[in-house]
Amino acid sequence: MQRRGLVHGLAWTLATGAAVTLSWWGVHTVMTGTAYDRPRALPITGAAENSPEASPRSSSTQRPRTTPKPSGPDGSGEDEGKGGTAGGDTSGGSPSGSAPGDGDTSDGGGGSDGSDADAKPSGDVKSYTVSGGRVAFEMGADSAELVSATPDSGWQMQVWKQPEWIRVTFTQGGREVSVFCTWHDHEPMVEIDDR
Repeated sequence: MQRRGLVHGLAWTLATGAAVTLSWWGVHTVMTGTAYDRPRALPITGAAENSPEASPRSSSTQRPRTTPKPSGPDGSGEDEGKGGTAGGDTSGGSPSGSAPGDGDTSDGGGGSDGSDADAKPSGDVKSYTVSGGRVAFEMGADSAELVSATPDSGWQMQVWKQPEWIRVTFTQGGREVSVFCTWHDHEPMVEIDDR
C-alpha cells in the first residue's frame, strides 16, 4: 500500500513539473517575441518659466541678489553701508520688497534659460486628463510637441508620432481612449476619442 502511494506521489510530481515547464515555456516564448519600448522621460520645456504668471523662485542654497548694495553707495547709503551692511542684509523690509524685482530680473537675465527659450519657440503647455491617463502637449503656432503622457494604474499606453499629428492611446481590456493632436493646414488642436 505504501508503495502504491509513493508511485502515485511520484507520478503527480512528474505531471505537475511537466505542466509547469510547458506553461513557463509558452509564456516565455510569447514574452520574448514581444518588443517593449523602454520608458523615457520627456523634458519639460521652459514655456512655463517665461510666462508672465510665473512667480519668482527662491532657492535654499543661493541667496537672492540684493539691490541694497547698489543703493548703499548713494549719498545716504554710506552711513547705512558702514554701520549696517550686515544689518541691511538681515532686515526683512528692504530685501523682501526688492526680491520680486530681483526674481524677475534673474529669470529674464538667466543666460541658459533665456537662450534655450530664444533658440526654440515655445507655446502653451496644455494638459488633458482622460479615462486612462493624462497627456500634456506644448501647443505652438503651427505645430505641437508631446510633453508627457502618463497612464493610470492598470492601463496600457501607446504613442504614435508623425510630422503633422501625435496620437496617445490608453487601453484597458476592451476599452480604448485616444488623444489626437493634429496641425495639418491649421493650428494645433486636440480631439479625444473614447471607445
